[in-house]
Amino acid sequence: MAELFNLTGKVAVVTGASSGLGADAARAYAEAGAEVALLARRVEKLEQVQADIENHGKKAFVAACDVTDEASVKQAIADVHRAYGRIDILLNNAGVAVRGGVDTLTVKEWDQSLNTNVKGIFLVSKYVIPLMKEQGYGKVVNVASVNAVVADKDDLFIRHSYNASKAAVFGLTKGMACSYARYGITVNAIGPGLFESEMTEDTLFKSADFLTLYSTLCPAGRPGNRGEVNGTILYLSSDASSYVQGQLILIDGGFSTV
Repeated sequence: MAELFNLTGKVAVVTGASSGLGADAARAYAEAGAEVALLARRVEKLEQVQADIENHGKKAFVAACDVTDEASVKQAIADVHRAYGRIDILLNNAGVAVRGGVDTLTVKEWDQSLNTNVKGIFLVSKYVIPLMKEQGYGKVVNVASVNAVVADKDDLFIRHSYNASKAAVFGLTKGMACSYARYGITVNAIGPGLFESEMTEDTLFKSADFLTLYSTLCPAGRPGNRGEVNGTILYLSSDASSYVQGQLILIDGGFSTV
């Protein structure tokens, strides 16, 4: 059974790998035996993650990449493929969370959310999927959010562009899954609940009232801890999920059930 989760010999690409969930997932991929390519705009942050992985005896490749810019994505994926000769796993993790409702958001803020969270997945997948089709194998994991299926009326948590973009990620996931299953490619999504990260640490995690409310509403009684997303990511990235297609797995402590 353990062999189903073994990623030895696989090459995993992680976008948004400079911090948070992406950096943690990259480390988890390396621990599971994969070679890891780290993509993000902040190269200095990527190099810190790379050093951490390599200090544990694994290898990691760094490529500067702005997922909203096609030329940048095309170059980064070409560099990864040139370095490894294949790409087996793609974790589309890069994302932003812009606060505001439709009555307060600017068009620029709306575009920032949709361009990063949806267009970014489109562009990276555009250049990775043909490689996976050619090799007859691939595992794509798109990072959506619990906010793809639930929203919140609290002013601190109103993020309409985030709701829209993450719901779109799930729709895109289903479309990709149906189209590419015949090529030996699985495409699924995860929907994390509240986890501390750069995206949340300066807003949600600084509000004691919000954390109290969230913990009261969430069946688990708390936000997620670092690393609690990794098991699901490894499952969807490994042969353990060979017959799982087009799913959104929520990792939210039961928040979406109440």
